Amino acid sequence: MLKVNANPIKVLVVDDSAFMRKVISDILNSDEEIEVIDTARNGKEAIKKAAELKPDVITLDVEMPVMDGLTCLKELTKMRDIPVIMLSSHTHEGADATIKALEHGAIDFITKPTNIFQISSEDKKKELLEKVKVISRLKCNVPNRKQREVNEVKSFNTPKSVGKEENVGSASIKKIVAIGISTGGPKALRDVIPLIPANIPAAFLVVQHMPPGFTKSLAERLDSISNVRVKEAEDNEIIKAGSVYIAPGDYHMKVGLNRDRTLQIKLTKDPPYGAHRPSATVMMDSLSDTGLANLVGVIMTGMGGDGSEGAKRIKQENNGYIIAQDEKTSTVYGMPKVAVDLGIVDEIVPLNNITKKITEIVGV
Repeated sequence: MLKVNANPIKVLVVDDSAFMRKVISDILNSDEEIEVIDTARNGKEAIKKAAELKPDVITLDVEMPVMDGLTCLKELTKMRDIPVIMLSSHTHEGADATIKALEHGAIDFITKPTNIFQISSEDKKKELLEKVKVISRLKCNVPNRKQREVNEVKSFNTPKSVGKEENVGSASIKKIVAIGISTGGPKALRDVIPLIPANIPAAFLVVQHMPPGFTKSLAERLDSISNVRVKEAEDNEIIKAGSVYIAPGDYHMKVGLNRDRTLQIKLTKDPPYGAHRPSATVMMDSLSDTGLANLVGVIMTGMGGDGSEGAKRIKQENNGYIIAQDEKTSTVYGMPKVAVDLGIVDEIVPLNNITKKITEIVGV
């Protein structure tokens, strides 16, 4: 396709499959704003070509011979800060590797269909093109290597409680903290959740936009480095203080108030809300419907505006407190900006102060 754009987004496509390199390149080159400047068959080749060609964006396969995607990503971040999109399989190993890649600096990921020929479906085309365009504009927001190292030390050196004994039942909950987050979320959550004190009299509900399988890997990863219990939410389980519940991919997570005043999670396959399932707005709406007045809404980094309408209800109908992540520390200042523009945010907070602000509100 003839490019009429004088300054197209330069992309390096990295995948060990010749078929995938061709299909991904064709999809990207079909858009006049994007140009695939080269391809690479493995991580070692990708590092060499990234240094020579200086692409604006790299699409990076997770599983490759010679040098895998995660190892390649770590080496790339030593050279220069290039926005990276991971391409991941739906396997448990692929999900785990993707979560680690997102923690180490990848901005986002795209799942490969089980049937690789479906990679050229209209949905996948749209997702890939949209993410490359958005991510190409984020170079100024990609955390530099020094800051990534500081954050890793801060998160992984947090003392862990032994046993993680969550408080029994919902009666001990002083606050319910509802978090909506998307692009840049796994890395941001790693800078928030592990710093929550074990004795906090609050429960946390998190909607992170991710497909099935990846939310479980995310929960397990966060649980391994946190004082509080972090788990993928299950249908009908009672919400307890000192626990973080992450909505499973492809399920809405709602909350119901029982007659005994316990709070119970309900997972549903209701239609997507604003193209999202799970949706932060659906989760926050259900919390608002309980009539409780001890609600805190947190809108963090992500594309779009999911969560803002739900946070608005929590603010106006439940007298809740709303926090938004600031622009400087957001990978994508989309979701927080929508909330701020609605005029419902009580406080705009940088990423490294979000946990502190929550604990102040809860009164730990």
